[in-house]
Amino acid sequence: MNPLTQLTLWQECLQLLMQVLPIVCGMMALLWVIQLLLRNAAVMQVGWSIGLVFCAGWYAFFGSGAFPRRWLLALLVGIWGLRLALHLLLNRVGGQTEDGRYAEVRQKWGASSQWKLFLLFQAVAVSCVVLSIPFLIACLNSDSDFNRVEKGAVLLWLIATSGVTIADMQLNRFRSKPENQGQVCREGLWSWSRHPNYFFEWLVWLSFGLFALTAPFGAIGMIAPALMLYLLLHLTGIPRAEEQALRSRGDAYRQYQQEVSELLPLPPKDSRRELA
Repeated sequence: MNPLTQLTLWQECLQLLMQVLPIVCGMMALLWVIQLLLRNAAVMQVGWSIGLVFCAGWYAFFGSGAFPRRWLLALLVGIWGLRLALHLLLNRVGGQTEDGRYAEVRQKWGASSQWKLFLLFQAVAVSCVVLSIPFLIACLNSDSDFNRVEKGAVLLWLIATSGVTIADMQLNRFRSKPENQGQVCREGLWSWSRHPNYFFEWLVWLSFGLFALTAPFGAIGMIAPALMLYLLLHLTGIPRAEEQALRSRGDAYRQYQQEVSELLPLPPKDSRRELA
């Protein structure tokens, strides 16, 4: 690729990123107002999913890459993101009490909680744009043919999307039974991983990164799965979920932690001992 073509692609990348950023920030500001009315900050997670779908659609519409690739990518992101948004809307927002993690944040921040929540909503908007980089890179790829890496990424996306859907269904079915209230779910995938939903969500992000990998500057797209893995392991994902689970389920969850893998699905420890 000659320097002029590289410069043109960089300019297009920057232009598209600057177009979506204020729109997503505006959407998250509106959702912040909505959470004031609902007293449920989980709408932020719904907005995060919708924001990523919007970014993928914008890049597909305005990107200069090959038409089939742009719209296949938009379709993959759309199916994943809208399913996640609907799941969160039904199980975290609609008719639900606020997730204990957000309630704890409100209590911790006290009188300044709403201002800090506004900043958090805006940080989520910025994260949408950063995480959308592999979508952008793929939508600027002018190669007319799909290569093996892209086909493998689509196969991984199918497996990962199926996995996270199954994990969510198993957890929802467990929680729907009154006798399971306050209990630890050990059904299906949840008997092999404490967070199978997060594991398969990360595989979805890996598939997005791989889909962009062979495009010009495609390696930059791998920042998304790398960042998601960091967030899941060290910041907003597993640590906060485990803290809340320990508060609500106590010793039962501590035993669960000892017996079941944190993220990667593995046979429970007692099963591994029996196999040995």
